[in-house]
Amino acid sequence: MIKFHFAEHVDMVGVEDTLFLAVLATESIHGRTGIRLDACFQLKGRVCTIEDDKAVGRTIAQVFAGFLAREFGEDAFNVVRLAAGNIISEAA
Repeated sequence: MIKFHFAEHVDMVGVEDTLFLAVLATESIHGRTGIRLDACFQLKGRVCTIEDDKAVGRTIAQVFAGFLAREFGEDAFNVVRLAAGNIISEAA
């Protein structure tokens, strides 16, 4: 799992738009079904969490990081990889 932490000056509406653009780009690679079945991400406060244990999640994280660096600059966010086994949510 990857967590993106954003600096105080970063416009979080812009971050949300960038996340959805990254998901759309990933859909072009993995298809809509791949997104529906394998994508798991959450934007809460100034933190975005993406599960990257599958190719879809890794692609979202890679595209998102690239878009963020271009739009906001490298110093606008930092990235932390969490240990395996951490999950955003579980199916009920």
